[in-house]
Amino acid sequence: MKKLINKKTNEAFGKQIFLLGKDKDGTNYWLEKAKWSCGWYWGFGYVETYTNNSKPHLSRDISSHQHIDSSFMGSMERYDSEKQCFVKAEYVHNIFDAPTLVETTFTESEGWTLSELFKSFYYLKQSAEFFHRGGSNLTTNPCSELIKNEEWTKQINHEILPLLFEKIYTILTPSK
Repeated sequence: MKKLINKKTNEAFGKQIFLLGKDKDGTNYWLEKAKWSCGWYWGFGYVETYTNNSKPHLSRDISSHQHIDSSFMGSMERYDSEKQCFVKAEYVHNIFDAPTLVETTFTESEGWTLSELFKSFYYLKQSAEFFHRGGSNLTTNPCSELIKNEEWTKQINHEILPLLFEKIYTILTPSK
């Protein structure tokens, strides 16, 4: 049974962060707020640990940088020291069930909602890139002009995704 801990927000290196939970050693895992990057995509889903575990705003560096979709949900991997390589582990549908987190700031029900929102983010991000490029970008797509749709790209990036981020922040922010 996971222990529920208080929700917390903080700041590190000029970025707002939201506590997701702790591992068995007491290390805090923080989700960075989304950032519009390079004028064309959202950087999001980054989970950090910091050199000052209890006060990230006083940290001198990041201890670890991970992606939520590969380290906390989805197709998980674990290191097999006997084989000296990474092997597939169980698929995690609900971030609440992420093996790393023994304590979380969200309930199992909230975990399902977060997982849906995170997965939706990745689909929408790929869709925006697809409609912007007019294809998958493997080679020249002969249907590129039919696929390109800057209106859809703009709607996804500037309307839908910011609303999705706000839903995630609401779940992870302490009540006042």
